[in-house]
Amino acid sequence: MAVPDYQSLMLPLLTLAADRNEHNIREAIETLANQLKLTEQDREELLPSGKKRKFDDRVHWARTYLIKALLIENAGRAKFRLTERGWEVLKSNPNHINNKYLRRFPEFISFIDSKSNGEVTAEKITEEISQTPQEILDSSYQSLRKTLAQELLENIKNSSPKFFENLVVDLLIAMGYGGSRKDAGQAIGQVGDGGIDGIIKEDKLGFDVIYIQAKKWEGTVSRPDVQGFAGALMGRKANKGVFITTSNFSKQAIEFASGIDGRKIILIDGEQLAQLMIDHDIGVTEESKYIIKKIDLDYFSEE
Repeated sequence: MAVPDYQSLMLPLLTLAADRNEHNIREAIETLANQLKLTEQDREELLPSGKKRKFDDRVHWARTYLIKALLIENAGRAKFRLTERGWEVLKSNPNHINNKYLRRFPEFISFIDSKSNGEVTAEKITEEISQTPQEILDSSYQSLRKTLAQELLENIKNSSPKFFENLVVDLLIAMGYGGSRKDAGQAIGQVGDGGIDGIIKEDKLGFDVIYIQAKKWEGTVSRPDVQGFAGALMGRKANKGVFITTSNFSKQAIEFASGIDGRKIILIDGEQLAQLMIDHDIGVTEESKYIIKKIDLDYFSEE
């Protein structure tokens, strides 16, 4: 049989998790392939990029969508398990599960629908076929990047404080700060007083330094938290600081940071952190690269 589309794999994948145990995605791929009686040729079929098996990729997408609908949840690296909502869905004995079915869950709608910035999702691409090929390509790229950022943030939140500390060091070095890896590694996490977690060089020669607050937060970072950091900077007569969190900042915190006279505090929330990691190749690896070319009209000019 042909490789099923990812929506057709949603119900089989959810059913696989019906035992309420943790399941490894790699084992799930093998189990589903056997259940569907895929041939070896089917299982080895690659995506157009030639870098990933089509069936594996579609199971991963089915898993992602089920997670966004809260029917299954992450249970560690490359692992997942059924949620109570997923159990209730299975008890209703649905004939199929697809994107239309998942739209009954508000969390899935929030994930799949366009954001206020006008972003177009992969779901809408299938509905708006009037888009040009370039528009479809751009929209698909943004959708993939958004999903990658969300996966990065989930993994960061599941990591240890020490791992997060090292991640911040790796990112700052990739962005051009910190001097050597050794210097940067010694700087972060060594201060720990007055609301400051670390100090890092602004440039390789160390002409100036930046004070850092880097925390794994569950709730919203409030104005008093940022005020405390600003006070710590003032106590050290410092002018530059970066506050990094895995969650987000309240409106009041953002307004406070942007209105400080004589000092510059940059706020980096979880979404921005993930985007910076993608931009600077931290925690991600290149899977495919597409180069879009257009006609060079100057070449064909005979004047």
